[in-house]
Amino acid sequence: MILITAPLAAIGSTTLSALALIGRMGIFVGQILSHLVRPPFYVREFGQALVQIGWLSLPVVGLTALFTGGALALQIYAGGSRFNAEAVVPSIVAIGMVRELGPVLGGLMVAGRVAAAIAAEIGTMKVTEQIDALTTLSTNPMKYLTVPRVLAATLSLPILVLVGDVIGIYGGFLVGTSRLGFNPVTYMENTVDFLEVWDVTSGLVKGAVFGFIVATMGCYHGMNSGKGAQGVGRATTNAVVSASILILAANYLLTGVFFST
Repeated sequence: MILITAPLAAIGSTTLSALALIGRMGIFVGQILSHLVRPPFYVREFGQALVQIGWLSLPVVGLTALFTGGALALQIYAGGSRFNAEAVVPSIVAIGMVRELGPVLGGLMVAGRVAAAIAAEIGTMKVTEQIDALTTLSTNPMKYLTVPRVLAATLSLPILVLVGDVIGIYGGFLVGTSRLGFNPVTYMENTVDFLEVWDVTSGLVKGAVFGFIVATMGCYHGMNSGKGAQGVGRATTNAVVSASILILAANYLLTGVFFST
């Protein structure tokens, strides 16, 4: 009898733990949204978060987009040559970058950099009882630590995605004109003619959602960090992993909503 009930008990325990985690995250997100519209507003902390999350993430996002655009052009040219369809390289590179690769890779790069940093910073503050000190000083830790970071990430990531789109398309342009024999004017004409406004807009919306996910996961795992260095390290790892998984899942859902036929 024990051999039968033990696996069922393990499945039930895992399910209940997962549902409890989803519930805690839902409550955490609800608290963030409620604090976004209520004073006080910490403008200085928001400005610092905007620089840390947005401006300092620009190099890694730009380099990732540049090489991705170049590699995408090579891959599409190699595949298209099998069907005598090499001319589609400019349009596919542009659409692929602005719809999918720009937002997703930008979100993942920022998740690796920002979610880990936020979780480590807030987790360290919790371990050293600085969060308790904020409460003692009548400062809401959620509003002071979480809201500026979430708002900064939500606003800055679409801008990073837009910059990454431009750099990625330029990377494809460099490879296409220097290695694949495309005429520069024809390449740019094909890029502009086949690229629609909604393609760009959908990518920016994805960027805002991904930014919210990255900062929220970093703050959540930082605020719920365990004790000691091991707890902070585990919170940092969990923040990056959960943010990356949620970005990929959200990308699938948003793509289905935006481009379903």
